[in-house]
Amino acid sequence: MYDSIKITKGLDLPLGGEAERRCTDACYIDTYAMKPTDFVGLVPRLMVSEGDSVEAGQPLVSDKNDPRLTLPSPVSGIVKAIVRGEKRRLEAVVVERSKKEELRTKKECTEILNSQFSILNSPCWWMIKERPFGTIANPDHKPKGIYVSLRDTYPLAPDMDFVLKSREQEFEAGIKALGSFAEVHCVKAYGPHPAGNVGTIIAALDPINKGEYVWTVNAQDVANIGHWCLTGKYRPERVIAVAGPAARNPHYYRVRCGVCLESIIKGQLMSPEYPGISSSSRTSDTRIISGDVLCGEAIAHDGFLGAYNSLVALLPEGNHYDFMGWLMPGLKKYSFSRTFLSGFMRLMSKMRVVDGEKAFTNVCPYKFDTNIHGSVRPLVFTGNFEQVFPFDIYPLQLIKACIIGDVEMQEKLGIYEVEPEDFALCEFIDTSKTEIQSIIREALEKLRKEGI
Repeated sequence: MYDSIKITKGLDLPLGGEAERRCTDACYIDTYAMKPTDFVGLVPRLMVSEGDSVEAGQPLVSDKNDPRLTLPSPVSGIVKAIVRGEKRRLEAVVVERSKKEELRTKKECTEILNSQFSILNSPCWWMIKERPFGTIANPDHKPKGIYVSLRDTYPLAPDMDFVLKSREQEFEAGIKALGSFAEVHCVKAYGPHPAGNVGTIIAALDPINKGEYVWTVNAQDVANIGHWCLTGKYRPERVIAVAGPAARNPHYYRVRCGVCLESIIKGQLMSPEYPGISSSSRTSDTRIISGDVLCGEAIAHDGFLGAYNSLVALLPEGNHYDFMGWLMPGLKKYSFSRTFLSGFMRLMSKMRVVDGEKAFTNVCPYKFDTNIHGSVRPLVFTGNFEQVFPFDIYPLQLIKACIIGDVEMQEKLGIYEVEPEDFALCEFIDTSKTEIQSIIREALEKLRKEGI
């Protein structure tokens, strides 16, 4: 089922460094990793040891609470390292590719495609997420729908039509396979960000109530599921955009999930001095973000692509002091609340047309970095959140209910409809510098663990 919606509330950030529409094949990279930390609610149980040989699709980690939920190896090869953090927390299983994948027979592929439980028995199940809570889908739950967003509206996000080019047959096969569980809604949303967020789409078409479940799948993962159904080969392919103001030559790369980004990033940074491991990545001139700039994860130069990410953003580090702060005119600082004169520059913008929609091109280029321009302050009513939050929800009241832990009020205000990413714009424009996404995640985790 293909639908479209139009959203009016939101905000498009005019970041520079958008990826050019050309793709470099980076499948030559040999190091990959699956990170249990990318999956909400997963309690990892290690299934391999260092030095073990693994095939593409072979489980590396399973969930202690549900062994059916596994994280498979992206490639065939050797387990190179088991990475642990504090208190021996499992952070990543690193695999070095060394083998060729084997294909199934045509008969086996036909049986897989016609089987209702094919995806559950395949290595692709982790690609299906469940709302509320954003976990890997529970096979025992009956979703009232499966939603696929056909347009990504995050700043610098990859063009969905470009990344899915020539994968139409695989995409349709993936839709057919998912359709055995529930009706699949493929939706193209128009309007400013977060129009393309799957949460915005669900809220517009059929909001989630307590006790209900909805599954969501990334459009590229639908094609990956279809590829497995058609060929029997597990190939979690991604066409990712490497972009941002600090990118030397922003464009697309064809990779696999969990790829090591070191060689790609090294060629993209303006300076040969690129970030080191761990905390040193915060003190260099560039911050590397796996995911979008609003809710992605800062990684080191030799970090790995997040399991659900299709963008690597490079931003100048904001480790500098602004002389006189907000007292300066700030002509190159983006301002939603018009604290700086640049907030009025939208009145002097030129109009252009994108996908049949009107959009603005700024005369004055804004300078974006990671500086938050201030410290944490009391959370106050400003009325700004409602301008960028397209849900039929009172955002500030829900945030405050999450802070004080009032579960009854959270439910009344629609906590089951949202994920932290839905509040990313609210956090960006928040004059109080509150970590809103963390607050929402902590509230959802409390509800999930208590089984509410």
